[in-house]
Amino acid sequence: MTPNTFEALPLAAPIQRALSESKYTTPSPIQAQAIPHLLKGRDLLGCAQTGTGKTAAFSLPILQELHADPRPLRPKSPRVLVLTPTRELATQVGKSLETYGKYIKIKHALVYGGVGQRPQVNAMRSGVDVLVACPGRLLDLIDQGHINLSSVDFFVLDEVDRMLDMGFQRDVQRIVALLPKKRQSLFFSATLAPAMVNLAHTILVDPVTVSIAPETTTAEKVEQRVCFIERENKRALLLKLLGEQKPGELTIVFSRTKHGSDKLARMISKDGIAAEAIHGNRSQPQRDKTLARFREGKIPVLVATDVAARGVDVKAVTLVVNFDLPNEPEAYVHRIGRTGRAGATGHAASFCCPDERDYLRDIEKLIGNPLTVDDDQDWHLASLAADHLRHGSRSNGVAKVKQGNRSGGGRPSGRSGGRPASSGGSSGGGAGGGGNRRRRRGPRRASA
Repeated sequence: MTPNTFEALPLAAPIQRALSESKYTTPSPIQAQAIPHLLKGRDLLGCAQTGTGKTAAFSLPILQELHADPRPLRPKSPRVLVLTPTRELATQVGKSLETYGKYIKIKHALVYGGVGQRPQVNAMRSGVDVLVACPGRLLDLIDQGHINLSSVDFFVLDEVDRMLDMGFQRDVQRIVALLPKKRQSLFFSATLAPAMVNLAHTILVDPVTVSIAPETTTAEKVEQRVCFIERENKRALLLKLLGEQKPGELTIVFSRTKHGSDKLARMISKDGIAAEAIHGNRSQPQRDKTLARFREGKIPVLVATDVAARGVDVKAVTLVVNFDLPNEPEAYVHRIGRTGRAGATGHAASFCCPDERDYLRDIEKLIGNPLTVDDDQDWHLASLAADHLRHGSRSNGVAKVKQGNRSGGGRPSGRSGGRPASSGGSSGGGAGGGGNRRRRRGPRRASA
């Protein structure tokens, strides 16, 4: 039976106390499905998007085992290794361990690049219970003799799809080769495309599979729309949407490149709206400072690349703008997952110019639904919208068109009309279905 409360889970009293103090009462679907199996020691293959609560899904069983079976620390050696693709996600996992393990005596450390290694080396000198690490810096410290993975009992590989997109597959395989064969392993990815499944089979032993469809975690909470527009008009529309945001509302604007992020942040700031960019070329202290200012509302607009925004959890974000459509359709789901968090309603506006129509088609295949067309904007490109409705949506159903005056925050309101979309091809119906049909466009980037 799937538990419907955290109290129903066999977790130790100190963990239950921390959950209660944090007002956590009802497990998310992936928590309810995964935690009972993990408490029994099973390996797990999880398909879930960012924002579904998977950090707690693996953190709580690990904390339970560390509490039930405490062991002396071993120099330079972790008992648990959590591997993440980005510094932001590593930090988020570390904060979750502090929250859930508040009343448990455990030691954890974070290891990632972009900062000096000396504090990380010092933290590992006497050993830790849990090490949360990014692949590059972890291998650097292993090669220097500062970290030994021979004592790892639990291994978590998080956001595997993003790790492969960033070119970390060889690093991951090298790290796995250094782990003991006898261990409990957890593997989380936003898709179960063949590359993910093949890698999982080299890591997991007789795993339980838990899959949470993306539409149950983001689409239901986020009002999604697409704005067909010429590229040269994107900036004007962006400024209009930002100007319609209410005081206190936060916005994340996604750009495909680091250079584009910087240019957009400068342009927005010149228009009188405080904005800063976050991407891989900025140092970790700079990124931390920017995120802190964004969370506090001191800068209402954050301009980000996909990799830099992975792991950013700011509940006050009410609007996500895809200034550039992602060339990886799964990235779209991660992007819009930055809003509509913690049960709130979010809004996502995606700009689509003529050379991005194929990206939109892939996104609609993945999520299994067409995006609502917003033609109530001054730069609406009717010819592109009509062409997409005829040839782009394929079998995703009937595309909706949002008309009428928009209310605050740049959100369209009014009547919706249906326009038929021509058939051909199959809809994705979720992350698992879309992953097999992913088309690569352009080079992968190792950082963002």
